[in-house]
Amino acid sequence: MTAPHSPSRRAFLLAGGKSSRMRANKAFLDFCGQTLLARALTALHAACAEVTIVGDPETYSSYGDVISDIFPNCGPLGGIHAALTYSTADLNLMLAVDMPFVAPDLLAFLLREAEGSPALVTLPRTSRGFQPLCAVYRRAFAAIAEQALRAGKYKIDALFAAIPIHVIAESDLSGAGFSENNFFNVNTPEDLASSRG
Repeated sequence: MTAPHSPSRRAFLLAGGKSSRMRANKAFLDFCGQTLLARALTALHAACAEVTIVGDPETYSSYGDVISDIFPNCGPLGGIHAALTYSTADLNLMLAVDMPFVAPDLLAFLLREAEGSPALVTLPRTSRGFQPLCAVYRRAFAAIAEQALRAGKYKIDALFAAIPIHVIAESDLSGAGFSENNFFNVNTPEDLASSRG
């Protein structure tokens, strides 16, 4: 698939996980009357004109532009790598499909932070650690991701020690009106039940 005319920034929805702990495809779970997929796509489209799904084309082709992992079964790093390899934009917003409390204003905030920084990755850090699945990656990170994937190293956070990153601290998130609750992700049926409550 050929990428369209290069925008300055793109957004990618990471929807390629196996959802093994959920025992169902998380993307199609209902959350407050919307699927997690629809909710995430709405937020991404509000923040960015160009949105692409990274996942199985047979599953998601009716929902928009879809690309597959180049290195399959390598977790989220494989999805980020595929997105950056496909992208023609310098700034690339990544969002996992299972983060229902990420709103357009948070995504817009991340993009503004990334635009003001030369770092390869702009990402929040909360008391739970880095949030690499709601972050902005420059296209140059693709080479770093590919090197790690070829070496069988799939942990995203481990790559940040050796590259320039722009960390948005919890205090800065709070000052902008956000909290670590925005980054809650739904992994199990219990998570889904608690998030609905």
